[in-house]
Amino acid sequence: MKTRLAQLYRPKFFELFQKGKYDKKTFVQDFIAGVIVGIVALPLAIAFGIASGVTPQQGLITAVVAGFLTSLLGGSHFLIGGPTGAFIVIVAGIVGEFGIQGLIIATILAGIMLVLMGIFKLGTLIKFIPYPIIIGFTSGIAVTIFSTQIKDFFGMTMAEVPSSFLAKWGAYFTHLGSISISETLMSLFCLAIIIFWPRVTKKVPGSLIAIIVGTFISLLLSRFAGIDFATIGSKFPELAGGIAIPEPVAPKITLDTAVKLFQPAFTIAILCAIESLLAAMVADGVTGKRHNSNTELIGQGITNIITPLFGGIPATGAIARTMTNINNGGKTPMAGIIHSLVLLMIFLFLMPYAIYIPLSCLAAILVMVAYNMSEWRTFRYLLKGDRADVIVLLITFFLTVLIDLTVAIEVGLLMAIILFVKRVSETSSITVIESDYLAATENEEKAQLDSTEQLSVPAGVEIFEIDGPFFFGLASKIDELDRTTKKDIVKVRIIRMRKVPFIDSTGVNNLRSLYKRSKRSGIQLILSGVQDNVYASLDKFGLLHEIGKEYVFPHIIPALAKATEMVMVSEKKGSLPKNRIS
Repeated sequence: MKTRLAQLYRPKFFELFQKGKYDKKTFVQDFIAGVIVGIVALPLAIAFGIASGVTPQQGLITAVVAGFLTSLLGGSHFLIGGPTGAFIVIVAGIVGEFGIQGLIIATILAGIMLVLMGIFKLGTLIKFIPYPIIIGFTSGIAVTIFSTQIKDFFGMTMAEVPSSFLAKWGAYFTHLGSISISETLMSLFCLAIIIFWPRVTKKVPGSLIAIIVGTFISLLLSRFAGIDFATIGSKFPELAGGIAIPEPVAPKITLDTAVKLFQPAFTIAILCAIESLLAAMVADGVTGKRHNSNTELIGQGITNIITPLFGGIPATGAIARTMTNINNGGKTPMAGIIHSLVLLMIFLFLMPYAIYIPLSCLAAILVMVAYNMSEWRTFRYLLKGDRADVIVLLITFFLTVLIDLTVAIEVGLLMAIILFVKRVSETSSITVIESDYLAATENEEKAQLDSTEQLSVPAGVEIFEIDGPFFFGLASKIDELDRTTKKDIVKVRIIRMRKVPFIDSTGVNNLRSLYKRSKRSGIQLILSGVQDNVYASLDKFGLLHEIGKEYVFPHIIPALAKATEMVMVSEKKGSLPKNRIS
């Protein structure tokens, strides 16, 4: 068990010090990248914290603790962990309904789910969630994030912003007369900096420049022109007294609370798994490295169990920060460790100055985050695709925006399953070979034919060819074919299964039903081309014993020879030899 767990969970960080892999040159590269990523992460952590309904220091704490643990315990060389825009909607909803304690409990539960996902090797499966569903999620979240920033972006005077999407926009239109010209201009100015600063340099993030310049201008205008701006300090006046290093505190988790928070916790876990593994896959594609998806899930799970104990919010791998790390020379998880230490220094020594940052500036940052998350070009592209994909895309998108992200996740996963079954069923088939000759396509068959390329199918022999997985989505088709065949002239029925990669319990049951119906009609069933794993499944469910292993063949040559022999015997004796039945 211990050995198996060690094979399953192998954090990349601990591989650095094996056989002298890590040297001074690599450390310097990691250090430079880590410092740059730390600077990039600063404004995002603060903005995500406020937008999520918690404090800016909680956003920064999340970046420090989760960033450290993601790099220490994860399965990727490059992944940078921390708060992301994807969690804003769900976190704000949990805080609004259950408070901070509810958020802590939900995050811990999500962490436990992620650990279990990794242990049960679900990392690979999560990668197969259909792309339209992922784009529907992210685009819907982007629209929701954008909607939450309208008040601060335009400086509206509103006592309370409704939580639902339609009610929120209704309130905005009602309060159009309260728009502040100065706040709007500040937002547009900061947004312009974020958009155009990369043309100057990509080494320093535009969001950081926007915060510095915007804060400086707001202080000047307040002092000399009497124009005041809403700031972090005006929203969180308690920050003016300084910030203490949080001590870990374990929440009181009751069964009743855990049940109530199970759904939002599951949503957090799925979002974390999807975003972290997507980020890791993007990093692998750029660098040529390979991450361990199950190790990453376990690492993310432990991260989300520990981070909330320090007052943090849900965290995952961030694609933008991960790419910043790669583009600035980061080579190993040490870069992520350094990024978290940089943020810790900022938290300890510079956080008191954060009270002067205008909320309009942070709103501009989040509007840009929403734009980058929207994937609008991909969304538009997918609208031109298959009708089923379009339906899935739109349903996921509108559920995310109009109803609830939790509902969207659940419905999206259900649609993913239905879509998978539908498409596998469409690519799988069961056909009746009606020709008097059968092409031998396997190499071993050709070898036995002595250059003959076709096999003769004698009268009285019927051949079913199954192409694809024989599972619940396909199993009923064999019943339909059985009802259409001419049982009065059929003596032997061969089920050719050379193209069946696996069979589930429903497939086995349908095959058993076919065997029994064939037996009642005086038809002998023969299985041909049964692959090893399919053979094992048939044996486990007892079907091989019922049919008789002497009627199960590795390929069509001996199966057809056996069928021919049995037809000849039946013609002489008037009946087929009896075999075991259930």
